[in-house]
Amino acid sequence: MIKRVDPLCKIMQLFLIFEELDIMLIYAVADIHGKPERLSYIRKTIADRSPDVLVAAGDITGYIHPFPTIKALNGMPIPGIAVRGNTDLPVVEKLFERHPNLYHAHLNHIPIRERIFTGISGTVPVPFRSRVRLREKRTLNEAASLVDKTSILVVHPPPWGILDGVLGKFHAGSKGVLRLLNESEPALCICGHIHEMPGTQMYKTTLVVNCSMGRGGGGVMIELGGDGRAHCEFV
Repeated sequence: MIKRVDPLCKIMQLFLIFEELDIMLIYAVADIHGKPERLSYIRKTIADRSPDVLVAAGDITGYIHPFPTIKALNGMPIPGIAVRGNTDLPVVEKLFERHPNLYHAHLNHIPIRERIFTGISGTVPVPFRSRVRLREKRTLNEAASLVDKTSILVVHPPPWGILDGVLGKFHAGSKGVLRLLNESEPALCICGHIHEMPGTQMYKTTLVVNCSMGRGGGGVMIELGGDGRAHCEFV
């Protein structure tokens, strides 16, 4: 039986490797699915909490009419970092690039206040697991060359076996993402995709955060502190 991480356990403190840097507040969300009420909640939360950056970990839009959602994210008062999920059509990547307040993390290095964000766009759900690409080996090899122990990795599917339980019966995460964590050990992995499992979990030296809004959640505030800790709060 898969053990559910309870979002009501509000704050988790874990040692990371940011001791020498200033405090940074990341607002992480996933699985917006183009819903206006979720976009309104994101905007209100940003106004209330004043994070430094918004991270959107895929399934930002629906299968049709993606432009209004991307325009709304671009209009937020802070920069946004995004990757594409399985409900985001390939055209969404071009829309990211046309909006100056959104940064496409796919195989890119994005510096925000001395932290480096990188990511992998895409998700292909297949029976009992997910892939980031149909032919994913080359993409994962490229990502491994960009990710190190200080990186903040943004992907849509969670790593296999971590915050990826569907219906309490089986895992649906990505074995490719798990392999990347084993090889590169990023400090932080932000993901979504599995609506049933918003939560936080340590895997070796990586803090994995599933920030899905899919079951009525509001995302996660991640404070990376100069005290060397990460504080995660579900909002």
